[in-house]
Order: sequence, then structure tokens, then C-alpha cells
Amino acid sequence: MDVDVRGTVAEGFEPVRDAFVRNFTALGEQGAAVVVYRDGRPVVDLWGGTKDVDGGGAWERGTAQVVRSATKGVAASVLLLLHQRGELDLDAPVGSYWPEFKAEGKERTLVRDLLAHRAGVPALDRPLTPAEAADPDLAAGMIAAQAPFWEPGKDHGYHAQTYSWLTGELVRRVTGRSIGEWVAGEIAGPLDLDLWIGLPREEAGRVGRIGRISPPSAPGGLKTRPRRNVAEAYANPDSLTQRAFGAITPSPDENDPAYRAAVLPASNGIATAPSLARFYASLIGEVEGGERLFTPATVALARGEVSAGPDRVLIVNTRFGLGYMLHGVASPLLSPGSFGHPGRGGALGFADPESGVAFGYVTNGMNKGVTADPRAQGLVRAVREVLQGR
Repeated sequence: MDVDVRGTVAEGFEPVRDAFVRNFTALGEQGAAVVVYRDGRPVVDLWGGTKDVDGGGAWERGTAQVVRSATKGVAASVLLLLHQRGELDLDAPVGSYWPEFKAEGKERTLVRDLLAHRAGVPALDRPLTPAEAADPDLAAGMIAAQAPFWEPGKDHGYHAQTYSWLTGELVRRVTGRSIGEWVAGEIAGPLDLDLWIGLPREEAGRVGRIGRISPPSAPGGLKTRPRRNVAEAYANPDSLTQRAFGAITPSPDENDPAYRAAVLPASNGIATAPSLARFYASLIGEVEGGERLFTPATVALARGEVSAGPDRVLIVNTRFGLGYMLHGVASPLLSPGSFGHPGRGGALGFADPESGVAFGYVTNGMNKGVTADPRAQGLVRAVREVLQGR
């Protein structure tokens, strides 16, 4: 397969370009971009393929895509920045900011529990339609009235969809703004990022169509066999796994302008690869033309383990800090100190404070897996090999 890969790599980072090309030639990639920062400046900036998964248009450097759950890392950063500014106490009950949330035994749920997927409400007794999910008042009311599936703070399970209404409503209560407005004004604007939670109408033309891609059958392709208990959880409509991912039913059309305009910080963020990488670079250091977002103390909070072990929703072992996935079997990152978040079936953004690396990968081709996408992982391995060889 011939692919027109464009962009630049700094000397020594050529293996990342090789891995990016291999994603197209061996792993079914249709259109994607990857950017790597080192010590506040880009050392890899590559893009290629088509803007739309079904072959429409050429991918340009400014092409943006829905990054699904990679949005959660941005949402977590908002809450940590509010904490850093003294506006949000991580050890306070969620109900002290959002009184209605105290219902059904959730009165002792702490803000840190909410961030670390320990709130106990990964699903709803009645799923929301896509239109209801986009209504912040209705969705917040539903999540506030929901009885927890376990005692909050005592265990963890991935809040795949409900993370939208948990984080979004908490930000509304603390700031009076939607989380999308807060990101636009306090993060994306100052850092000149093409990153949105709630896509403005005037930016719609820059965003490509996403969709499923077929795993190649050739050796080294994407075929994997999930563990039996994992497969059973995803196949059982009554499992907590299926109920968590199905908290919005029917599944929304991610290419629908109405969905993209909604503010759903668990799942519908839209970004370019340069902006996703620059965002994470700004969390751990200064970037050219922008300020550092996190103090060293907040970086320590971001990367500190809060939840680890068997995940009640994902079934496999997971590790979470305060909103970020941490390096582990479910989501291999650059090193044990890395923190970030993948998007189901593709995207990945993270920072690694030890090496000064920040990483952003976006794609229009969605695979079946939830974490550890082979294309993103191939790129991460290439970055690791470059750093180890220096």
C-alpha cells in the first residue's frame, strides 16, 4: 500500500516515522496524525492518509477528529486546575458542591472518588437517548438520582459514559460555566489549541468522518483474542460492562453535527494531534508561546495511583490516577510515571514527566478494542526505543 506521509521528524526520531508508515501498510490505518513533544518543542509531527475514514479528502496538518475517551484526560485536567487554583477541594464530598448528588447513599462520595472512577455510578438504571445525554440539566438529574453499584470509594470501575455528567456538572457547579466553555477560555485559547468539548459550528469543516476499520488478516495485524471473561462481559447485555458503555442508548452517531456540538467530556472531545500533544506538554513544562498549566505538585497528583486492580467494568486490571489512566497492562504508556488517556479504538494522549515527552495520536479508523490500540502502541514503542538508544 502506498501512503503519502507528510511532516517532519527531528534527527534520531526516524523510527517513529517508520512505525507510522507501518500503521498504514500493515495495520489498516486510513488517516491519522502523530505528534511528539520533547522538553516543550515538537520532535515528531506527521500526518497521512485521508481525512474521512471512507476515503474522502486528504488529511492535512490541521485535520481534527473525535478522540472519544481521550477527552477524559482533558476533563480531569480541568478539575485538577480548579483544585490548583483553590476552587475545588479533592477531599470534599461531591455533594458539598452539588447537593442533589447526595441521594441514594452517595453523600460520602469525594471529588477524588469521582475523578478516579470510584464513584460507583458507571451506569444508569435507564439509559439516556443521545438527545437526553446532550441535555446537561436532565443528565445531571439522572446521575444524581442514581443509586451506586458499589459503595463509593471502596472499589473502581471505568465510568465510560457517566464520566461526562459527573465531571461536567461538577465544573458547572463550581464555575458557572460548562466544561467546554472552561476548556475554551482557560486552556485552548491561551495555548492556541485546536481542541474542543462541544465543537463550534464554524470549525465543523475541519473534522473528518470516523468509522470502524477491518483488522487485517496478515501476520502482525490487529487480530487479538480477548480473555473469556472479558468477551462474556461485552456479550452480556445485562453486565455492568455493557450497561456502562450503553449509558447512552442507542449509540450516538459520532459523525452527526448535533453529537459533535454537545458537551460530553467522557467521549466527544475533538482535537488535532498537534494540539493533543501540546496540551499534554503544557501540563509538565513550558511550551513555546504558552504557559505551563500544572505546578509540580499537581503533576504529582496527576500521576499518583488511586485505583488499581480488577476493574468492575473493563474486567481486566486497570490503573487510574485522578482521572488519568496510568501505565499498565490495560494501557501501556511510555514509562511507569506516564499519565494520560486513550480513546476507545484509536486515539491516545499522554505525558511522561521523566523524559519530558508528550504524545498525541488521532485517527479516523476505529478498532474494536477499548485500550492499547496496536497502532498507537507501535508509535509509543518507537518513541521508547529512540529514548533508550540516546
